[in-house]
Amino acid sequence: MTDSTDSHDETRDKKKATDGMTPVALLRSARDQLVELTGLVPEAVPRMERTEDGWALDVEVVELARVPETMSLMALYELTLDPDGVLTGYRRIRRYERGRSDRG
Repeated sequence: MTDSTDSHDETRDKKKATDGMTPVALLRSARDQLVELTGLVPEAVPRMERTEDGWALDVEVVELARVPETMSLMALYELTLDPDGVLTGYRRIRRYERGRSDRG
């Protein structure tokens, strides 16, 4: 006799194997790899999208902490990952003070 939970787990595992990582696992993997390479810890992920080659993410990090916190120097990085969540590249695309808003 087969337990319905086991059947559900097998279906979920097959889906992961064919579709790649879950979004949460992908984000964790990207964060861990960026921290290991740069020492910068992502605070927010304003963009995450699937591409032909895998995934593209934008992450915000604190590059230089200042007091008051609103004067900290922030940066927006673009990360590219393959379908398995392996970081294939990153680049800083913008720097700004935390308290500054985008120009309209």
